[in-house]
Amino acid sequence: MPRVVGIDPGTVSIDLCGLDDGRPFLERSLPTAAALADPAAFVALLQAAQPLDLIAGPSGYGLPLTRAQDATEEDLRLAFLAVPGEAGGIGGLSALVRALARSTLPVVLTPGVVHLASVPAHRKVNRVDMGTAEKVAAAALAIDEQARRLARPLTEVSLVLLDLGGAFSAAVAVADGRIVDGVGGSGGPLGFRAAGAWDGEVAYLADHVSKALLFGGGATAIAGWEAAGTAPERLAHPATPRETVAWNAFVESVVKTATALATSVPAPREFVLVGRLAHVPAVRDALGERLGRLAPTRLLEGLAREAKEGAQGAALLADGLAGGSRRELVQTLGIREARGTLLDHLYVVPRERARRRLGLS
Repeated sequence: MPRVVGIDPGTVSIDLCGLDDGRPFLERSLPTAAALADPAAFVALLQAAQPLDLIAGPSGYGLPLTRAQDATEEDLRLAFLAVPGEAGGIGGLSALVRALARSTLPVVLTPGVVHLASVPAHRKVNRVDMGTAEKVAAAALAIDEQARRLARPLTEVSLVLLDLGGAFSAAVAVADGRIVDGVGGSGGPLGFRAAGAWDGEVAYLADHVSKALLFGGGATAIAGWEAAGTAPERLAHPATPRETVAWNAFVESVVKTATALATSVPAPREFVLVGRLAHVPAVRDALGERLGRLAPTRLLEGLAREAKEGAQGAALLADGLAGGSRRELVQTLGIREARGTLLDHLYVVPRERARRRLGLS
């Protein structure tokens, strides 16, 4: 039976979850800055876990299913939406993927929400970040968990996943066991560190929108805190007017996004919470109270204790792709059928201009 690893490359930490015949054998959570600073050590950590049948690697905004060794320079620039030397964002992950590709490890890059055929084309219009590859993976974990907990077929699963991470907030809608809509962190609700969706006029006033700018302006900025080292629990206990604004803005923004995405699911069975902020009881209580008229809200119970949900879900995808017990999950999600690029649905920005911005001819 397959022995696999899933990787979740988050803004705060990069997590690994290993499954051997469906049972956890590896869990690690590494500070992202440290992992990116020493790709060789990260590769060595995975090599020490061999033999491995498959690794669902750090895929950024995603690609149609691709072996890391086969990924071209164009693939990597599209997956991480950054040119060499770009400050901020997840561009630094491309160096880690290059190191993995140079190894003999069986690494594959997996799709984001926008690549999935189950998401109708009209929902992709002028969208790039509808949910990164790790959001697809976290949704896979939630789908698998609901089907098992309720003893229902995968095709009867319906939910809205709310991923409240240490920087961004995002959401994914699931109907009939398939992802049908999504709102990524840079286009979604207010995050702990990141502003989420911008008013276009704010972007105009900014004059130049850098990657680093997309990663700021969130709840920590509203509250007047230094983002580094601020515990998420502090958000739930405002002690100043600015902190109160930050708390109310965060909760209401997530609720509005969740309610909007619920329209893409005929009758969501539940709202499922994952991410660092989801583990703050006051956050769960506030969201549950406001969303209760639509469906119950619950914290996702995964397969592992330390690794983030995205890493656990990536491990499930790797297991299914390697012929393990999650084969049906991979088939239902249409992972192998994912197609296209992040730039295929742009109308407000010409695709050629977007390619030039990434240094592509």
